[in-house]
Amino acid sequence: MAAPIAYSLIATDLDGTLLRGDDTLSDRSRTALAMAATAGARHIVVTGRPAPRVQPLLDDLGGQGLAVCGQGAQLYDAGAHRMVWSVTLDRELAETALGKIEAEVGDVYAAVDQDGVDGLTLIEPGYEMPHPTLPAVRVPRRDDLWTQPISKVLLRHPCLTDDELASAARGAVGSLASVTMSGPGTVELQPCGVTKATGLALAAAHLGLTRTTTIAFGDMPNDIPMFDWATHGVAMANAHPGLKAVADEVTLSNEEDGIAVVLERLFHSAATVTETAPRMLGRTP
Repeated sequence: MAAPIAYSLIATDLDGTLLRGDDTLSDRSRTALAMAATAGARHIVVTGRPAPRVQPLLDDLGGQGLAVCGQGAQLYDAGAHRMVWSVTLDRELAETALGKIEAEVGDVYAAVDQDGVDGLTLIEPGYEMPHPTLPAVRVPRRDDLWTQPISKVLLRHPCLTDDELASAARGAVGSLASVTMSGPGTVELQPCGVTKATGLALAAAHLGLTRTTTIAFGDMPNDIPMFDWATHGVAMANAHPGLKAVADEVTLSNEEDGIAVVLERLFHSAATVTETAPRMLGRTP
């Protein structure tokens, strides 16, 4: 009989967590995830990236199941290339929130992720993508950002730090939208109440799994709700101090295969027992 595993669901952020800086997955991390799968655990990506920007990475991972995308606003079925569930950010509320933020901090540069499996990332003049490998379409005017339903707004300020901009934005928008910080140069507005935790909870329910056997890995403040929901939260060594403060454990950085280090510790024994257990023939009495 296989040894019981401590965690049946592994939730991983992508950028700064599972992926290296060049958007690749190390062989060691790939092997560790495969070992956990052999032991009976499920892996689910929980990312701020919208579904269209996640599909190529899921293909590389061999992932044909569910992925939580867009900071929890999208539950995406990679195998079927369809949305199981999604929620949009009201565009009028987004414009109003943006105006309130600019009234506090001056001009900001904005971008949006459109809703849907083929949605585009649109960026207004002056906005520079913090992650240059992600494709985006530059539009001539801010008004062009609002032509189609969106899942979130991305903000950058020419002078303020991400922490300063996020703090000011939270004070300005109130309940119009949720404000989160998901990476260097990435402050975001998303539908009020939507977080990685809400998306992960929905995905777990679809899989018949619960928070009590979920381990989560992340690196930025947008992962805090996911850590609160999961039974064990692991921050990367390169994580934001705010996430490290609430983590149950801190591992090595994403460049040092920090996720693999933890998974090897947790799943090596279970995988070994599973692989060596004798096959039972016939019916169990």
